[in-house]
Amino acid sequence: MAGRHVLAIDQGTTGTKALIVADDGQVVSSQGQEFQQFYPRPGWVEHDPDEIWRTATETADAALRSAGIRPGELAGIGITNQRETTVAWERDTGRPVHNAIVWQDRRTAGMCRRLAEAGATPTFRDKTGLLLDAYFSGTKIAWLLDNVSGLRKRAEAGEIAVGTIDSWLVYKLTGGREHLTDQTNASRTLLMNLAGLYWDDELCDLLQVPVQVLPAIRPSSQVYGETDPASFLGAAVPVAGILGDQQAALFAQACFEPGQAKNTYGTGSFVLVNTGTQPRLGSEKLVATVACGIDGQPTEYALEGSIFVTGAAVQWLRDSLGIISHAAETEQLAASLDSNEDVWFVPALTGLGAPEWDPQARGTLLGATRGTGRAHLARAVLESEAYQTQDVIEVMNAGSGQPVTELRADGGAAVNGWLMQFQSDITGIPVDVPMVTETTSLGSAYVAGLATGVFSDREEVQCTRRTAWRYEPRMNADQREALQTRWREAVERARHWARDEA
Repeated sequence: MAGRHVLAIDQGTTGTKALIVADDGQVVSSQGQEFQQFYPRPGWVEHDPDEIWRTATETADAALRSAGIRPGELAGIGITNQRETTVAWERDTGRPVHNAIVWQDRRTAGMCRRLAEAGATPTFRDKTGLLLDAYFSGTKIAWLLDNVSGLRKRAEAGEIAVGTIDSWLVYKLTGGREHLTDQTNASRTLLMNLAGLYWDDELCDLLQVPVQVLPAIRPSSQVYGETDPASFLGAAVPVAGILGDQQAALFAQACFEPGQAKNTYGTGSFVLVNTGTQPRLGSEKLVATVACGIDGQPTEYALEGSIFVTGAAVQWLRDSLGIISHAAETEQLAASLDSNEDVWFVPALTGLGAPEWDPQARGTLLGATRGTGRAHLARAVLESEAYQTQDVIEVMNAGSGQPVTELRADGGAAVNGWLMQFQSDITGIPVDVPMVTETTSLGSAYVAGLATGVFSDREEVQCTRRTAWRYEPRMNADQREALQTRWREAVERARHWARDEA
């Protein structure tokens, strides 16, 4: 083992971060860069794969310099990434053949609708645990093969590699030697058999994706190979861990037992609950996914509820309405009121995700009067984050086999004490916030550290997690039920509003 530090490359939707993590779980240094978003048509979102790679190397170099650590002194590298975003590139040259298609991109919604009309939904649901939706990678791959000139023919000839962002980074880090992905990212493609952990021929045929373009599926914690010194900062460093971003947060939150759950409050929110070593499809309102695969141990699974708009609604208050200057203002505004005074906001600004999955829902403000001010709007937006999380947990409790008894929170809004207390009140369970909230980065560092001996086992990882704040429910059951009932009435008024596209 070269050292006691791990480099975590955290490749997100709007930027890339690099963190140096020590063997006690502390972040030694952190550097980040944003990169450009491309919107070539309404509903389309793209990234430049080469720019993503550049930000990864530059932030890694800056983090190492800040920590005073040479690349060759690293024990290993862990990667966490925006999960469903899809890249295709030439195997020989490493040249991308098109911009990456981002997980938010909706260009393949029509393809999903046609597959559903042909009766394919149960097949995808039973085999992958996912919904047949443009959110996932499989239809993005099919679109690239059909819409980039000559690409399908080249793919069938073995000239093209396709993968999610983790695959792209591993390929670049290793100088083109490795084309692989981990089980968590593979489980987001609509192409992997969830129980068997292999690319499923029937699913590939349904989406017309040649198996030979896909990466090898590997555990989340394993030494995959070494960096190419010519490609990465002049050193050969083990690449030893990969986790999709939300699974990385679940791991960093030490949700290792069935029933343990976390919520990451970001632009949207992602609630995951560990369901053990057997996949549980649960309700159709949630998706089943791989939680983590440690080399030599049984793969673990999770149920996930993807909430499309939480922090994005706070950004909307700031950037579109101009009623706040900083997100932190919402805490004081919400606390200035004794109640919401029956003002409700349903943040369906891009439709509703879990558990409604209603793309025609739209943002709705209800109960406004002449006395309604910016404090009411701020409080209604914060409350909507908590209500949506409660809706997902309620479905999880019915489908996971073991009720959630504590919610571990991270992400930007986890520092909002008013929101965290209200979240505890409306769910009726404690909310626990860790001291280090860079959980996606930490999760990838932990799995890489397990593979390289920086951490001996999960118990040691668990000991590095420390609680910063813990919120206990204060609301009585009758008040909680009355508020939940009123919230559900508001959601129904927001649903099915937008007309179908022509």
